[in-house]
Parts: sequence; C-alpha cells; structure tokens
Amino acid sequence: MELFPARDIPARDVLASVVVFLVALPLCIGVAVASGVPPELGLVTGIVGGLVAGALPGSSLQVSGPAAGLTVLVYEAVREHGLPVLGLIVLATGLLQLAMGALRLGRWFRAISVSVVQGMLAGIGLALVFGQAHTLFDGRSPGAALANITALPALVADSARDTSALAAGGVGVGTLLVLVCWRFVPAWLRTVPAALVAVALATLATALFDLPVKRIQVHGLLESIRPPALDQLGRLADVGVLGTIIAFTLIASAESLFSAAAVDRMHDGPRTRYDQELMAQGAGNTVCGMLGALPMTAVIVRSATNVQAGARTKLSRVLHGGWLLLFTVAAPAALGVIPVTALAAVLVHAGWKLLSPREVGRLWRTERGEAIVLIGTTLAIVFTNLFEGVLIGILLAVSKTAWDVSDIHVDVREHDEGPIEIKLTGNATFLRLPRVLDTLEAIPHGRPVELDLSGLRHLDHACRTALLSWAAQHRRRDDTPVRVSEPV
Repeated sequence: MELFPARDIPARDVLASVVVFLVALPLCIGVAVASGVPPELGLVTGIVGGLVAGALPGSSLQVSGPAAGLTVLVYEAVREHGLPVLGLIVLATGLLQLAMGALRLGRWFRAISVSVVQGMLAGIGLALVFGQAHTLFDGRSPGAALANITALPALVADSARDTSALAAGGVGVGTLLVLVCWRFVPAWLRTVPAALVAVALATLATALFDLPVKRIQVHGLLESIRPPALDQLGRLADVGVLGTIIAFTLIASAESLFSAAAVDRMHDGPRTRYDQELMAQGAGNTVCGMLGALPMTAVIVRSATNVQAGARTKLSRVLHGGWLLLFTVAAPAALGVIPVTALAAVLVHAGWKLLSPREVGRLWRTERGEAIVLIGTTLAIVFTNLFEGVLIGILLAVSKTAWDVSDIHVDVREHDEGPIEIKLTGNATFLRLPRVLDTLEAIPHGRPVELDLSGLRHLDHACRTALLSWAAQHRRRDDTPVRVSEPV
C-alpha cells in the first residue's frame, strides 16, 4: 500500500511549493542585498533555480537558488570587478559546470573532505555574521571578513551616538529574537516559516512607528536585469576574473552536491544522479549569467523545507519558482517597505547556523585531526578569502591524510653476537623521516647491521635516499658491513 496515493501527490507538491516559496522569498532578497546587488537579482536567481534547474533531471527534491554560502564571494567579485562583470562570471561558471557534468565529474566532488566543506561553511558563516552585524545597524561593512571583525568596536561606539542606528539595531535584534524563539511557539504556528514571520513583523513595526531605518531600494525587475555585453568578453583573460570563476565553479558545485547527499538521507524517493544534477546547476547558472543575476546552488535549508513539507516530485520546486515570478511581477512595490536590517538579521541567523559549534566539539573529542582541518579552513577563510581559504583547507586535509597513512614502525633487535637487525614496516614517507633517522643514528657503532626494508608497503624517494645514505655513512665510518634488504 502506498504511503500517499498518487492522486494526492500533486496537492502535496503544491502545498510544499508554497511553503518553500515563503522560506525562499526573504532569503533570495537578503542574499542579494548582502551581496551588494539589487534585490530583484536574488529573486531572478530563485526563479531560474525553480523553473530551469528544478525542471531538469538530477535530484528530485532539492531546491536551488541564491545561497548564503556564496554571499561573501559574490560581494568581493562585485567590489573588485563591478556588477556588469558578474553576469559574465556566472555565465562562465554555468558553462564549466555543464562541461564537468558531461565529462561525468560530478561524482568526484564526493571525494572532498567533509571537514573542509564544514570548515568552508563555518568560515562563510563567520563572514556573514560579522559582515551583516554592520548592516544590522544600517552601517556599511568594510569588506573583508577580518576588516569587518576589527571594525566592530567602532561600529558599537558610532551606533551608540546615532538614533537612526539604534532604531535599526532594535529592529534587527528584534528580528533575530523572533528567528531564534520561533521554534518554541505552538506546532500549528510553526507551519509558517520563521524568516517570513520575522521580516513581516519587522516591516510592520517599522511602518507603524515610522522608524528612521533604511528600506530596500527597488529598481524594477526589467531594469535590474543586465545581460553581459560582448565587449566584456575580454575580461575573461583577467587572472582575477578567472580565479573568481574557478572559485564559483568549485564552491557552488561542491555545495550543491553535498546538499544533494544530505537531502537523499531525508527521504526514500529516487537518489540523486550527481552528473545530471551538476548539469542542471550548470544550465541554471548559464541562464542566470545571461540575465546578469546571482549564481545559484542547491540550498539545504529550502531543500529540507521541501522534504519536510511533504513534497514527492519535482513539481514542488518548479512551482516555487513560479510563485517567486508571480510575486516579483505582481507586487514589486512590496519590496520597498522591507527594512534592510531585518534581512541582515535573517542572514546573521543563517550564518550562525552554518558555524555548527557542536560538530566542532564532537570532532575535537573523537577525530582531533579532522577538527584541526575544519578549524584551519575556517580561520584561513577569515584571514584570507573564500577561495584561498578552501585551497588551504584542502592542503590541510591532504597533509593530515598523508600523515595518517605514513605510519611506520622501526623494530631494532640487538643480539649478543651477530649483526644488529633493524626492520621497518608500514609506509615510509618524508613526513616520518626525522623519527626514523633519530632511531638509526642511535644505533651503536662498530657492529654490523642488517637493514630490512622488505616489510614496507611504500617507500618514497626521500626515505630511500636518506636510508641508503645512512647505510653508506655507517659502513664508511665504522668499516663494518651493512646489508640492506630492499622492499619487494
């Protein structure tokens, strides 16, 4: 017997699409504002995520749109290269994703260390929290994550003397309180998304008390769309632009496919086909690029909401894009009454959830090496930028794996008569070479030695050279025989 009859699935999908739309609406606008672009562009990306990526095969239930995880990178790209180049960057990102999907590279993204991904999300979360803390008080963030952190004392001092900043801070903090406390309200009320309620209450309070806070600047949907111009194609030769494209591609693809793996664990429906999902994301980003909109990824919050709302087919995610389009066309003026500080509070809350301090604590107790990779990636993102931070995280993960794999045991056996027997087992790499040489150099002089390397599973060039050099020196110094048994 089916859990839900087939005739009931469309109705459930329609209901789920409305719930996802209500969650996506403030997030699409908030991500756009935090990225330094017109809010309509966030809605455009959400619409494309539903109508284009949502209609393509790959994952049946995960939802795509503008993601908080790319906010910092988009903000830096717009600041360095300008808004007109953003569409070109997103377009190139989409084409690269299409190519990687066609080459069946989607599954390889599952090989990325989970600690690096968690560290990436935590770094993004920190950058969001400290960056949007300035926007909470209607201020402007200095830019980079480290600059945002160091500027916080000045923000507090300046806001304390500015009534408008205090009013904005009050609205922002109130919005945060609603977001944090919404899980304690009765279950029937929790069917309404917390973000929607928080933003609606903030908007109502701002209007009722006529508070002197900044509202969203509305330009109109068609006015905000800026397709890349042909004369901008030459910017693709810019090293900075190429680096940004690579960063967009790797991070958006990884976030989407990790989200797909997480969503697959939430339901019993069809599993994600990773290569096809990567192509769906590529198609969506290609369209977003041609419209000059924000890049898209699959987003876990909206995807989890879709599953929890009872969706069973891709109809729900396609319809959510339709609702976003209908809202943008029918009620664009509604955006102009939303206080910016309320959207900043939504993103601060989203950034805090990305930090996952409990997971860090669990890893520190059980897998300290993985915890170091996670924390190192997070700090690298804060002190450098998102792209370089992720590269440092990957380097840390590779180094940690190499250290774990290069486990070597040195067994020294001395007899009353005959040679000293030294047997090495395990994997001999340069990482363990100091320990091995310390043991060998403590061998007594003047006695023959048998150095048995046959038990090694791996012997790299650095270790082989160092061991043979030690054997030759021991032989010359003491004029005693040294026999070396090479690995098989």
